[in-house]
Amino acid sequence: MNLDSNLRELKGIGVKTEALFQNLGVYTVRDILLHFPREYHRFEKPKTINEASVGSVMAVFGKISKTPLVKRSGKMTVTTALLVEKERQISLIWFRMPSLKNRLKPGIPYIFYGMVKQKNQQLIMEQPGVYTQEQYEELSASLQPIYALTKGLTNNQLRKTQKQALEFLFLLEDFLPEKLRDQHDFLEYGQAVKELHFPTDEILLKRARNRLAYNDFFEFILMMQMSKEQRVSEENEFCFKEKGIVENVIQNLPYPLTNAQRRTLDRIREDMRGKFVMQRLIQGDVGSGKTIVAFLAMLDVASNGYQSAIMAPTEVLARQHYENFCQMCEEYDLDFPVILLTGSMSAKQKREAYEKMLLYENALIVGTHALIQEKAVYEKLALVITDEQHRFGVKQRETFGKKGQKPHILVMSATPIPRTLAIILYGDLDISVIDEVPAKRLPIKNCVVGIKDRPKAYTFIEKQVREGHQIYVICPLVEESENIEAENVTDYTKILSEELPGIRITCLHGKMKPSEKNQIMEDFLNGESDVLVSTTVIEVGVNVPNATVMLIEDAQRFGLAQLHQLRGRVGRSDLQSYCIMIHTSESEEAKKP
Repeated sequence: MNLDSNLRELKGIGVKTEALFQNLGVYTVRDILLHFPREYHRFEKPKTINEASVGSVMAVFGKISKTPLVKRSGKMTVTTALLVEKERQISLIWFRMPSLKNRLKPGIPYIFYGMVKQKNQQLIMEQPGVYTQEQYEELSASLQPIYALTKGLTNNQLRKTQKQALEFLFLLEDFLPEKLRDQHDFLEYGQAVKELHFPTDEILLKRARNRLAYNDFFEFILMMQMSKEQRVSEENEFCFKEKGIVENVIQNLPYPLTNAQRRTLDRIREDMRGKFVMQRLIQGDVGSGKTIVAFLAMLDVASNGYQSAIMAPTEVLARQHYENFCQMCEEYDLDFPVILLTGSMSAKQKREAYEKMLLYENALIVGTHALIQEKAVYEKLALVITDEQHRFGVKQRETFGKKGQKPHILVMSATPIPRTLAIILYGDLDISVIDEVPAKRLPIKNCVVGIKDRPKAYTFIEKQVREGHQIYVICPLVEESENIEAENVTDYTKILSEELPGIRITCLHGKMKPSEKNQIMEDFLNGESDVLVSTTVIEVGVNVPNATVMLIEDAQRFGLAQLHQLRGRVGRSDLQSYCIMIHTSESEEAKKP
């Protein structure tokens, strides 16, 4: 047996189990060895019932008051028991585990491990693990791996399979020389893999993670370097001469370009006239003016007789780009066709767009993922742009770049990445940073508050709406969840409608049909609603200059990049804008601004 041997060569893996592993992308012995745990259970000292806290995964020590009760709910059995200590109690619930009725004895101490929840003022634990004191002491001496699973495959099965596969660990090659391992205090590769599956202790687990992370970065940087060397060898096949049209538009803009915008545009135009194909990243904060730079770059391409295309992550944003580009072409008397192509367009509309793309060699093409579909064929495509780069995968970017005959590539991102890290992540790209914002923009005022300040926030929202402004409200969930205590769009919209009568409130979430989402965003953009309650589906969205408040519920549940993107939906005009982040966690870390 070797690392490429089929998983079925391991004991206990039949046809059905093999199919389950394949659902996880695991086909060979190598695959299973590199299928690492997503987390580890640390079996800490058990708590008493009185010490149990809602929302925590913990071990609770106690005795059940009576023999467990087994009931049938449809085809499923439900076993329940009551854990009691003085005046406090926890309801224990198991599904499809009727044998527990005979296993659990009243008056005998057990340890129950699981998530403590609160439902209808009652503490509950659903599907908790059950251990004797001796069993739990044995578990608490180690970290237990928890793997990503698929329906029909248990964590216990996966652990057993991993232990078998580890017998072939010696076949894994370590490409790092011993000198380099010693220099960075790295574990040998095979040992690191073993420690990640079954850690000896926290220290070795950390060292194993460091070793595997180094491998990932090393391979990634190597691939980026190879890509960059390959790109440098690709000669620029386009001839750019005309410059006057772009300069004329810049002179007639109603605002001057910032120094950073001008510098970035000059580098792009210089690259497109250079010896090799351009691959450049524009990194700039939300509202720093990346879109006008993109338009001027596309205009430069069109004025030289070539096509350019910009791919946006949402239809609403694509349509806004399209309308803005059409308006500017008309305003500055530019005789260049602007073409829109999105997934929701009718077959007839798409066919007309395809025909125009083949007909007009100097078109500015705007769209979504539809731009990289097989039917989208270009004529003399010289520049491709991806807007909000972090929303697209590397393969999508590559597919887009292959649509023309080695076109220049420009990617734009508003995600704040330190320059050193950006050089690593985008090693195959040259980087331009737009580090200024238009002069009239005011800094967004931020505040972090608790749930007790919600009434004040609602009063502030009402005041802003009365002044003619619009509001975003973000919730982490679409609808109520049994597993997560957090605000949801569906219920929050109803609550807000009661709290703010007379104010037009709409809701938006990812489960809606694309046409419905587009319509809701169009209505908000056109001022036909005052407050938009949404999930992070609007994280990358349209430019609504009239929106002045971003209220984020359960702000501690979002990452910094998400919060940055969400806050960027406001502050897009000379109006003072605000970002209110409401935290619902008792953690001191969550309360920090």
